[in-house]
Amino acid sequence: MSQASLARDQLLPKPPGGLVRGAALALLAHAAMLAALTLAVQWRSHEPVQVSAELWSALPQAAAPPAVEPPPPPLPAPRPEPRPEPPTAPPPPRPAVQEPDAQIAIEQARKRKAEEEARLQREEREQRAKAEQAKAERERAQREKVEKAEKAEKAEKARQAEAEKVRQAQARKLEEQREKEREKERQQAEEKRLADARKRQLERMMGQVGGSGSTPGATAAVSSGPSASYAGRLVAAIKPNVVFTDSVPGNPAAEVEVRAGPSGSILSRRLVRSSGHKEWDEAVLRAIDRTGTLPRDVDGRVPPVILLAFRPNELGN
Repeated sequence: MSQASLARDQLLPKPPGGLVRGAALALLAHAAMLAALTLAVQWRSHEPVQVSAELWSALPQAAAPPAVEPPPPPLPAPRPEPRPEPPTAPPPPRPAVQEPDAQIAIEQARKRKAEEEARLQREEREQRAKAEQAKAERERAQREKVEKAEKAEKAEKARQAEAEKVRQAQARKLEEQREKEREKERQQAEEKRLADARKRQLERMMGQVGGSGSTPGATAAVSSGPSASYAGRLVAAIKPNVVFTDSVPGNPAAEVEVRAGPSGSILSRRLVRSSGHKEWDEAVLRAIDRTGTLPRDVDGRVPPVILLAFRPNELGN
């Protein structure tokens, strides 16, 4: 053998031993394990001890015989020590997780808090709604009270106004009655005055008629009264100034008192008796105003007071 091959054989690993030693150790280990299993099964399985007892009443009881202790089980065969496992790295620490009970308790506490807050909010809303309803009720009662007072005040004012209307109507009625009475008195006084004026005028006319004789007072009677033709002259002077186109039934007379100056100028005129038709009365008064001056009588004088009567149907005569 060469030196090079010898050096190479020394560097190679030595071959393992024979198989006889390994097979013997394996058979020995299996036999020990089989014996241990057999002993363990026999220790676990044993027949139960049967015990019988009899009961007697009203008789002395004998003591039970001592229980027979079973024989101690055989010691198990020593197990082979396991080979130590190589050390492994410790697992990383897990994050802290709350236990289920604590989480449930927190959830329940949160739920109770939410329910309490909801209850408080509900009670607050109910109290606010009750307060608003009470306020609305007070306002409604106040409005009804004010409306009732206003209605009562309006009813009182209406009653007072109605009473005032009745009082005014009664006062007007009384005033109308008084005015009618005064008008009636004025008419009676005017009729009396006109009757006196007619009487005086009739006396003057009678004096004129009697003045044609040879009595001593005839001259004075004629000189103091208007001539017989003077009434026609007055009608001829005023009639053209009457402007009236309507028709008046019954041909009523409107009597006017005319006051004139010495020269014949009309100083005033006054309606002493109405015809009952305002239009005809005003037409007569306007005609006298248009005339302005009355004609003189045959003796050159104008009577200071003259009573004239005008009828609508005499305008065409």
